[in-house]
Amino acid sequence: MNAIINYFQSLEQRPLERLAIFAGGLMLLWFIESAVPYIHLTYKKNKSRHAAVNIVFTVIHFIIHTFLAIFVVLIADWTNKHGFGLTNWLNTGVFMTILVSALVMDFFAGWTSHIIEHRIPLFWRFHIIHHADNNVDVTTGLRHHPMESVWRGLFFFIGIFVSGAPMYAVMIYQTFLVLITGFTHANISLPAALDKAISFVFVSPNMHKVHHHWKQPYTDSNYGAVFSIWDRLFGTFRTMNRADIKYGLDQYYPSDKDEDFVYLIKKPFRKLKQ
Repeated sequence: MNAIINYFQSLEQRPLERLAIFAGGLMLLWFIESAVPYIHLTYKKNKSRHAAVNIVFTVIHFIIHTFLAIFVVLIADWTNKHGFGLTNWLNTGVFMTILVSALVMDFFAGWTSHIIEHRIPLFWRFHIIHHADNNVDVTTGLRHHPMESVWRGLFFFIGIFVSGAPMYAVMIYQTFLVLITGFTHANISLPAALDKAISFVFVSPNMHKVHHHWKQPYTDSNYGAVFSIWDRLFGTFRTMNRADIKYGLDQYYPSDKDEDFVYLIKKPFRKLKQ
């Protein structure tokens, strides 16, 4: 356990290593989804062209969060020094510190920030970039407008502050978050029973695909990032038949623009027309 703690305690200082972990997971899921696809996707040109657009957004997201990491370290150090946050108040051991920190960070950075993006028009305008993808696959996971990446980072700070998470707990959660984000967006077909079993605790691929259905109210459901308990607890959990799922949006964006990088960057700064 000490070796694990020591590894993650300083992982924030090794951004290239973090990127390698993500890239390795991305490539593995890329091959798996090609072998056992969830649904048939019809790319405008090909899968590589689609991936290129999404990966540009992903790289920008990682650059932004590399800079935000300065504040992550400062907040984690402050809560540790002043004994602030749930893990410090409850005097939790290592395992419970990791668990409590993950739950709190997931509630704020995963579920709360996400539902706000769907409920407040200003934030929805930026989050739409993620939903405008008509072919959801593993590369869609971190397809976020740069402004949304900053917004989500702020909620991540709140989660660290409230939980009092030490750096090793922060990095364990963040690493798991990035990998499960790729997993839940990947166009992978899991046995229905296995997917359902996973969804009782964690967000599963089938569960998250419902969130990407083009039509409300399905779009406004299943907000969770890592844990599914928030959607079950607050009544935002939904299921639907795989055959009925269609990706994209029923308004706001023309379907032929979902791979136009310049258009996607500029559009949120203009008022949406329904």
